[in-house]
Amino acid sequence: MIQMQKVYKVYFLLTLCVLFWSGNFILGRFIKDEIEPLELAYFRWVLAFILILPFSVKYMNIKKCIKSTKEHFLILSILAILGISLFNTIVYIALQTTQATNALLINSVTPLLVLILGVIILKNPINKIQILGFLSSTFGVVFLVLEGNIAKILELNLKNGDLWIILSATIWALYSILLRFKPKELNHVELFTTLVFLGVIYLSPIYFYQGYSIQREIIMIKQNWPIIIYVSFFASVLSFYFWNNAIAQIGPEKSSQFAHLMPLFGAILAYFFLGEKVELYHLFGACFIAIGIYLSLFLSKR
Repeated sequence: MIQMQKVYKVYFLLTLCVLFWSGNFILGRFIKDEIEPLELAYFRWVLAFILILPFSVKYMNIKKCIKSTKEHFLILSILAILGISLFNTIVYIALQTTQATNALLINSVTPLLVLILGVIILKNPINKIQILGFLSSTFGVVFLVLEGNIAKILELNLKNGDLWIILSATIWALYSILLRFKPKELNHVELFTTLVFLGVIYLSPIYFYQGYSIQREIIMIKQNWPIIIYVSFFASVLSFYFWNNAIAQIGPEKSSQFAHLMPLFGAILAYFFLGEKVELYHLFGACFIAIGIYLSLFLSKR
């Protein structure tokens, strides 16, 4: 009973994680003309590192982290580059040009990529119920983003932004799989702090190379500080902690299924903050997504 309660807690935190990331996508598209992708990614992680410092001092052993970084420098660097330096930077670049429908539809391939990489890298088996659950969730996502009209898929045209989204989904899937090889001696706070620290270091040369003026950055931060705080705290500190914890508890394949909730959350957020209506196709899409997640997370165990 206690074990099941822990698992349900993981599912709840994963749902919050995906909700926060959905808001990140919406904000990234909303402010595409105000903040350049590299600026938003850089200040997001710099502020995230500042926010986690108080917890790091209390819950992490700095000497152990330094020692672990030296011993496992390669895998920690790869995780930092994939999850911190590259993923969100590429997402923000993609949101400069891609249409929302294209982005949501293409991003739904992430669970499939996780399953494929899991078989290739981790040699994980896949049962028929998991495949059925994945197909159900994927159909729900497609049905949702195409507004219930499957014929609209013929109208989709891949642009540069769509290719960036494909790349970002691949990077995130690879990060989720390789997270299994993280140093076992590091707890979640220590791992996240180390990855953010390394990720900011790897991202800094690219940022400074752009030659942004201090005056420009001060004005940009003053005008957009609520958004920077949101993407730093909710979409970074909390979400990455929830995600990394879920990977450790239930594995990357099951965790990635929750990515199918993003189009649904996107529609809900658009309803509350953009005044868009919730249509019947939203409900049908949500049903298929829910069935898929149920099959993959619960029924496959039996």
